Amino acid sequence: MVTRNGWLALAAVGAMMAGAADAQTLRIGLSSEPSAIDPHYHNLGPNNAMRKHIFEGLIGQDENQRLKPELAVSWQALDDTTWEFRLREGVVFHDGSAFTAADVIWTLCRIPNVQDSPSSFTIYTRSIVAAEAKDPYTLILRTAKPHPLLPVEMSLIGIIPAPADAEDLAYDPEGCDYADWPSTEDFNSGKLAIGTGPYKLEEFVKGDRLVLVRNEDYWGEKAAWERVIFRPITSAAPRVAALLAGDVDLIDNPPVQDLPRLKADPDIEVVSGLSNRVIYLHFDHFQEPTPGVQGTGGKNPFKDRRVREAVSKAINRAAIVERIMGGLAVPASQLVPPGMFGYNPELQVEPYDPERAKELLAEAGYPEGFELVLGTPNDRYINDEKIAQAVAQMLTRIGIRTTVDASTKSVFFRRRNNYEFSFYMAGWGSGTGEASSPLRALVATQDKAKGFGGTNRGRYSNPELDRLLEQALSTVDDAKREALLQEAMAIAMRDYAILPLHYEMTSWAFRKGISYTPRMDQYTLATGVRPAP
Repeated sequence: MVTRNGWLALAAVGAMMAGAADAQTLRIGLSSEPSAIDPHYHNLGPNNAMRKHIFEGLIGQDENQRLKPELAVSWQALDDTTWEFRLREGVVFHDGSAFTAADVIWTLCRIPNVQDSPSSFTIYTRSIVAAEAKDPYTLILRTAKPHPLLPVEMSLIGIIPAPADAEDLAYDPEGCDYADWPSTEDFNSGKLAIGTGPYKLEEFVKGDRLVLVRNEDYWGEKAAWERVIFRPITSAAPRVAALLAGDVDLIDNPPVQDLPRLKADPDIEVVSGLSNRVIYLHFDHFQEPTPGVQGTGGKNPFKDRRVREAVSKAINRAAIVERIMGGLAVPASQLVPPGMFGYNPELQVEPYDPERAKELLAEAGYPEGFELVLGTPNDRYINDEKIAQAVAQMLTRIGIRTTVDASTKSVFFRRRNNYEFSFYMAGWGSGTGEASSPLRALVATQDKAKGFGGTNRGRYSNPELDRLLEQALSTVDDAKREALLQEAMAIAMRDYAILPLHYEMTSWAFRKGISYTPRMDQYTLATGVRPAP
């Protein structure tokens, strides 16, 4: 008879033997899983990260979100509205078919025809008015007006193979002539999960596991692992426990409070890197009276720049980073971190100056302050509710008596989108790797036709900022475009349109014997995991 302890001992031996025999398998615990394998179904971080393993873009992004050749070896603007992409020859899809320009055109045609997409990739294709295959390995894309972000947008789209009856399909921005578009379910089942990437899909069981196997015919450097098993472990404590127990080799987003314990474990290593995500505070610049404000006689105090400046000076960003983020953040001076395209080095982090904040409130006509509600999610960003509580305490000290209204992200974002907050905290990560992303979304005047102000729930409006941003988005010359973005950023920051608090740092923890290179986009990629030298 084998006792319970005997069974445990046998299980441990079996696990060790399995690990020794399966040294080429990498197991990753994810805090969020993709909603689909379909690379065009849902423009969402977990989906986009997983896409990179299976479906490649014409252009890639490195760990710092700088562009690099992928399925295109080079690209150039022939004129202000015409781009030429020279494609990589000798690349084959997972099914053995050759990659050509026809596959790119098919992909561009398919994107607007994804059924029930909760977040469409058409935001990256709508500028394209013509797509032509000059030859099998030369692609010409034309835009209606100058569009310098086209190469960036091509880095965000995974290429799929054209079916035999669509190899001569003509691109039409009004709708390509094809009847039977592939379904998302056929990607999830594996039937159409065919890309050119370093891994192939073996199995996708939503809520349980996603298994990849190495593409032995990959055109580039071969993947380090024969097999990768991703397991969604959305709760932080079980994710950490799985790593400590050896059930997974790497996890993303370990809680800040668990990092000292993980770093102290001789079998665990932790790496952290600066991310593209800025945590910010947004004002209501529009409504009067504004929800959540009392004691102002019905006036919206945030229409006065002096009040916005007072709020900024009342916040001790360095203290938040040190005491709440455990040092795993960087105080922010603007909406993108250092090193990112459009970052303005002349802008400095707002100094903590509560006495001057009180003076500004008095100058604005609020010597006794007022009452305020700060809206925040409590499960979206690192320590989000704790940060909001700290901000509330700091504002209360200068006379703005602040309470926190925290809710789950689904509830918070619904309420925010319904303009229920006069003052709220949220975050933004630049998927394009440059400054036009947050400027266009967060502070540009709302204009659906231009794609401006989509997340500007404060309804801030500044014609000069809009003008500079429009000019930047039609300037192909990189140096001139960056200068325009820097000027637009300076306008937003000096007007206190929005208050950046800090840039998140992202952490990964893993078993000794492997290494991981942190990514600014916060993606967890098996291709970034290497056996330790």
